[in-house]
Amino acid sequence: MSGGVDSSLAASVLLERGYDVVGVFMRLGSPGETVGELIPEGGCDPSKIRIGKQGCCSVGDAGDARLVAAQLGIPFYVCNFRDDFGRIIDYFIDEYARGRTPNPCVRCNDWLKFGKLHDYAHQIGAELVASGHYARVDDAPALRRGLDGSKDQSYVLFGVPRERMGQMLLPIGDMLKTQTRELARARGLPVFDKPDSQEICFVPDNDYAGLLERKRPELARAGAILDRDGNVVGEHAGAHRFTIGQRRGLGIASERPLYVIEKDAQANTVTIGDGDDLLSDGCLAAESNWLVDPRGFEDWQPCFAQIRYNSSAVAARCRVIPDLDAPTPSGRTGAFEVRFDEPQRAVAPGQAAVLYSHADPDLVLGGGWIVRSTPRRAPRPADVPSHE
Repeated sequence: MSGGVDSSLAASVLLERGYDVVGVFMRLGSPGETVGELIPEGGCDPSKIRIGKQGCCSVGDAGDARLVAAQLGIPFYVCNFRDDFGRIIDYFIDEYARGRTPNPCVRCNDWLKFGKLHDYAHQIGAELVASGHYARVDDAPALRRGLDGSKDQSYVLFGVPRERMGQMLLPIGDMLKTQTRELARARGLPVFDKPDSQEICFVPDNDYAGLLERKRPELARAGAILDRDGNVVGEHAGAHRFTIGQRRGLGIASERPLYVIEKDAQANTVTIGDGDDLLSDGCLAAESNWLVDPRGFEDWQPCFAQIRYNSSAVAARCRVIPDLDAPTPSGRTGAFEVRFDEPQRAVAPGQAAVLYSHADPDLVLGGGWIVRSTPRRAPRPADVPSHE
């Protein structure tokens, strides 16, 4: 229970369905915190828990979750995952230092919500872990998109271990967000109109560059801004301040729109170019997690691929490839290649590539983390069928 309307309604719905429900709030810890006062009796190591000010784990969220649990008459516990959450912050910083664009919310789902929290559930004898995500788990069990396409969160759940699919409950995945709020209001839940969290919970004021520079002062060093031919056209104050596809804040005067098309963390350079320079034919992804049997994907298979949370899945083909020789934050092995039917824009290393079934576009096949993109107009391998 995060203190928001979605997880609050999920708990209420499960009670109505006859489940024995226990509410759990994950105390993660964020920069700039003070010792919290909202730890209920039975909480996990309350002396070490610190309450934040924003995001999905703030002091207000803890209080809201506790209030809803009391109203529903269910036990409520606060688990101290602060040390474990430090791993996610380290990952976030390490990825930017490597010139990649991280997604800490997906990692939090993998490592904590459907990792550490499952371990805690087993300790207290719980058989299932439920959350307020807008996605569905069918009887197979298999992961599917949420009914509300504008709120679908199946993308951020692709990393859930396949063996834990049968231990998941997603009670509101077949609802629209408007229905969720109305049902919460009808039940008298005090968070029915609470705004959704938008920011990264451990980045105060959304100043991620400031956080990186406090943790890694060496990142704040000047470097060259290059054009696509390698000519120096400007200077930057730190490559970590730029992301692939960025247009604003480049500090380069030009009559045409310019975008960040490449970053080289080792050389500390940022390369800019035209919009067409952002297009890629495909990508390679590592740390693959298959939610269906991957056998059969040794050869190219049609699919839909989604390369960032706020984008649509596009027609593509994918195949399993030998594992890439690169260190991974999770230690998970496995890799796959994706070829888009049409070139895609700003395919950023560090983001997740999630695959959906071509025959059943709501069904999640699996996913992985983008290691590199394939430049547009790259020679197409002879064994890749064309859709043209």
